[in-house]
Amino acid sequence: MQFIDLKTQYARIEQDVRSRIDAVLSHGQYIMGPEVQALEEELATFVGVEHCVGLSSGTDALLAAMMALEIGRGDEVITSPFTFIATAEMIALLGARPVFVDIDPVTYNIDPNALEDAITGRTRAIMPVSLYGQCADMDAVNAVAEAHNLAVIEDAAQSFGATYKGKRSCGLSTIGCTSFFPAKPLGAYGDAGACFTNDADLARQLREVRNHGQSRRYYHPRLGINGRLDTMQAAVLQSKLAIFPDEVEARGRLGARYSELLRARGAGTTAEPGESGVLTPSIAPDNTSVYAQYTLQVADREAVAEALKARDIPTAVHYPVPLNEQPVFHVPGAPATPVSAEVAERVISLPMHPYLTEEVQLEVVEAVAEACGLEG
Repeated sequence: MQFIDLKTQYARIEQDVRSRIDAVLSHGQYIMGPEVQALEEELATFVGVEHCVGLSSGTDALLAAMMALEIGRGDEVITSPFTFIATAEMIALLGARPVFVDIDPVTYNIDPNALEDAITGRTRAIMPVSLYGQCADMDAVNAVAEAHNLAVIEDAAQSFGATYKGKRSCGLSTIGCTSFFPAKPLGAYGDAGACFTNDADLARQLREVRNHGQSRRYYHPRLGINGRLDTMQAAVLQSKLAIFPDEVEARGRLGARYSELLRARGAGTTAEPGESGVLTPSIAPDNTSVYAQYTLQVADREAVAEALKARDIPTAVHYPVPLNEQPVFHVPGAPATPVSAEVAERVISLPMHPYLTEEVQLEVVEAVAEACGLEG
């Protein structure tokens, strides 16, 4: 059983992928070739924004976004501790300080009610993470940011394709950043990422940052990085974007079915826990999710993982240690994030991808039910 099935997807698009890669091999423009600009236009249209800037990875997208906003030494950026390290890592690499506020226990996304207390005179931006496939409460985050004249950078590495109040992830803030790592909902065949914005000046600065700070060849008005999107990966993403709406629909349907099957056996939800100790994800009423991960909470994660492993069912943990408890970021006496700490001990992710069959999904649910002592 595959945790993420890229082979079945490739079989579906193989001829188109090969044709697009052959076109790149023929024209030989491996850096910033025509596919890059074409993909950027397609992605901007998909998200519903004016500008998309392709980057070499989702991590570099976060870095470029902050560099374009001139965030640096001595600044502070508020973010979530319950995410992959790249979110806070890029803040720290610029000499700024990540300030961690706790998450909402229902959606796992940053708690907007905790933002005000974290803002200081050094705060320059808020970086909410749209975790597991659904967007953070961006209206609430944006309202706090506007009141304090702060930028908002959505880390949408896991939510590309999801919607919030009818608008797509990455088009909800000052700059939206996403990752096209192969395992993401829209994935390349290597590292890739992108930034999205409606601000033409920010888009210009993002393009300069990704190419060594150049505004024109050999003229550098700013420091930048080698963050260009590879032409080959752009070609692959063009092929995958063509089938992405269908995959988004499948992800939503399969994620909802997981929850229905598990709740029918007595599982609760993060919004309505119940007594079983097994919690399925809750999708906020204004949200859709692309279920980058389908993540449960269970009482004894190690036992559940071992039980599923015995049945050849793969699992994963996203994420076992909150960032503010990682040695590199831990500050004695810093404000605690108890929700993140509790959730980090209980979460476990099940196989999830658009090509998951209902039979395999039922097998996974039955294994979880047996391991957790659920009814049915």
